[in-house]
Formats: sequence, C-alpha cells, structure tokens
Amino acid sequence: MTKFLPYSRQFIDDDDIAAVVDVLKSDFLTQGPAVAAFEKALADYCGAEYAVAFSSGTAALHGAYFAAGLGSSDELITSPMTFLSTSNAALFLGARPVFVDVESDTGNIKADLIEKAITDKTKIVVPIHFSGHPVDMEAISKTAKEHNLVLIEDACHALGAEYKGKKIGNCEFSDMAVFSFHPVKAIACGEGGAVLTNNKDYYEKMMMFRQHGVTKDPKRLVNKTQDCGEWYYEMQCLGYNYRLTDMQAALGTSQLAKLDGFINRRREIVEIYARAFAGNDYFDVLSERDYAKSAWHLYPVRLKDKYVSRRVEIFEKLRKSGFWVQVHYLPVHLQPYYQELGYGSDICPAATDYYQRIISIPLFPTMVDEDAEYVAETIFQILKSL
Repeated sequence: MTKFLPYSRQFIDDDDIAAVVDVLKSDFLTQGPAVAAFEKALADYCGAEYAVAFSSGTAALHGAYFAAGLGSSDELITSPMTFLSTSNAALFLGARPVFVDVESDTGNIKADLIEKAITDKTKIVVPIHFSGHPVDMEAISKTAKEHNLVLIEDACHALGAEYKGKKIGNCEFSDMAVFSFHPVKAIACGEGGAVLTNNKDYYEKMMMFRQHGVTKDPKRLVNKTQDCGEWYYEMQCLGYNYRLTDMQAALGTSQLAKLDGFINRRREIVEIYARAFAGNDYFDVLSERDYAKSAWHLYPVRLKDKYVSRRVEIFEKLRKSGFWVQVHYLPVHLQPYYQELGYGSDICPAATDYYQRIISIPLFPTMVDEDAEYVAETIFQILKSL
C-alpha cells in the first residue's frame, strides 16, 4: 500500500492524554485554573507580559481587533495570502480590509507598499507571518508608529519562529500577536487561539470580550455605590462566548513543553528537502531571510513557468501517490464574497501569481527521514513524467 502523508498532522502522546484526563477528573472543565496556567506558559515562552486564550484563532483575531478599537468607519491593512479569518474578523466589526501585495519569495506582505495603502481611515496594520516565516517587523513597526496605527501580528503560522533572535509573540515591535492552535499548527488544542500583548488595557478589554463583555473586577465596575456582593458582575461591552476550555488549555500546556522539539524536527525535514530540491528545474522553494528563523508551518513549492499550467494535474498525481498535498491559499480578494464587496481581481497581482504556482507538500514533526526522501523522489518522478 502507498504510504499516506498529509501536508501536516498533529502529534499527541501519552503525556498530552494524561493532562486532559487530569482535567476531566477535576472540578473544572471550563473557567478553571488550567486556562490561566496555559496563558502564563505561553506568555513566558514568547516573552510577553500578557496572554489571553480564545476558543479559536478566528476568535483571537476578533478579540484583538476589538481591543484595538476597530469599528465601522475604519480600515485594516493586511495581505490576501492568508486564511479568511484575518480579514473576516475585520468585517465582523464593520471595518473594511485593504489588501496589500506580497513578496514573490516568502509570500509575506511587502513592507514598502504599506504606506501607500494608508488613508485617514486606517486604524490597524496586520502583517501575516506566512508559512511561519516572520515578516520584517521592525520596518513595518516604523511605518505604523509614523502614522499612529495599531500593529497586530497574525502569527497563527509562527509560534516558535524567531525574528532577530527573539520569539515571535514578544510584541517588541507590535501591539499584539495572534496565534492559532488548530491541529495542523505548531501545537494543538483541538481548536484554540490566543493573543499576546504588553499592553494592559488591551489585555483587560480582551478578557471581557471573550466572556460576553462581562467583568467582576472591582476596579472596573461602573456601579460602585451600591452594596455589591461577590456575585455581582457587569456587562460593559458587547462580547462573545469565546472561552477556551480547561481541557483544551491542559492539552496546550502539555504541547507547549514539546514545541521547541517540534520546530527542530521541522527544520531537520526542511534540510532534507533543501538538499534534495537544490537546483531543480521544476520549482522554487522557500528560504529564510537573514533576520528570520521560520517555524516552517508550511512547505509550499512554487512551480516554475513551464509547469504552472499543469498544476492541477501535478496536484492530482501527488494525491494519488499518497500525499494529501494542499494549496495555501486562494487569495482572499478572489473569493466570491469579497468580489461581491467590490474587490478587484487584479489588485494584488503578485499574490495571484504566487497562488497559481504553489503546492504545500508534507511537513510535520513525526515524519521520519525516509518519509521526506520518499516525498522528494516521488515529486521528481511525477514531474519527469509530464
């Protein structure tokens, strides 16, 4: 039987299972101590002051945009090479996403194009660390500060990545950083997300937002005159039920302890691919900028001109060979919903070109060396047969 290899896969061991079972045997399945423990571990790992856990990466983006004050008259700048959540969360708040084109090699937003997209309605800039490769945060931070904009990293691909020797999520150059814990991400909670920040005001707003807009903090209460018992709470904004459960948080804490090992193994597989693919005539591969240490969430290959028109055929042959390859992503502005909102199909030509070339091949920590070698050999066999 042909070996089946997806483009990514979670790794769950007995320690992870035991951590979840411990919660199942405890008094708290949700709103208990495991969530706070996970938040602290995550903030400590990345080097940030605060972390707020959410029920998904999408919810985390929504919470971050809310904390930044994004509203119906505002614009948010991001790139279209992302999953829909990055821009959809702006639509949730009535704001308008503005898309900026990407670099042809990394798929990351072109920092030098951001300033041209800024208007008097711009509130937030959201660079995406595509595939886990950090954007040039210092350059983008300079632009954001010059225009008094909130800078939020979409780091959903980049937990464990480093920018200039420091972990993504430390928020040295940004106001907030958003992570996802979907099973194909660096660590898995089943579903889950988090926002890291060094800003206490943003932290407190997100804590309320994820819990129906409710607070019990005596310092934040509006009604301080009446005799309020411990039961008293106030809804101070329109929030959502975006809480992470203690079961998910326990899994996340257990997974986080293995994260560096996961990233190191991903890098070892990437080295195998780099040796196998060097100088080939069929496709280009990602490389790291000198300021970056990628988390290697994805490994997209970019077909050369001669093979772009045959991508569907190549994709189908790879899947028939046992590789559940994928394409990341159809640029957001090309989606029918966004087309109906008036976004032109020609606004980000580099992103469209990038999309038309890419196929994400298998890359996950439990792959053995022979798996990576088998992937490389099979890819070349398919391409040589065309």
